[in-house]
Amino acid sequence: VQLQASGGGLVQAGGSLRLSCAASGSIVNINNMDWYRQTPGKQRELVATTTIDGSTNYIDSVKGRFTISRDSAQNTLYLQMNTLKPEDTAVYYCHAVGRYRKQLRFYTFDRWGQGTQVTVSS
Repeated sequence: VQLQASGGGLVQAGGSLRLSCAASGSIVNINNMDWYRQTPGKQRELVATTTIDGSTNYIDSVKGRFTISRDSAQNTLYLQMNTLKPEDTAVYYCHAVGRYRKQLRFYTFDRWGQGTQVTVSS
């Protein structure tokens, strides 16, 4: 199973970006899908999460500005980021936990995407 993130870039404060994360492989199901972010010298922090039943959670600093969503049929995760602020500048990583099939057996996976840079200028 692999995760491929895309959609980062440079944007002015107040602007918007949409991140995508496509999961590929012999996936049976995906339970949690999350977005994390990390800046130099700091720990990676959980930004938003969505579960298989559709529930979502956000850190306080992005509530009302970011929206996490998923297309379960396409195994794709999104993060719509509006009203971006310079403090949102970070490398954003997608993360997924689920099950995949190999031959006739099922296994659990826990994967990270490669990261996509988001830079918000003031």
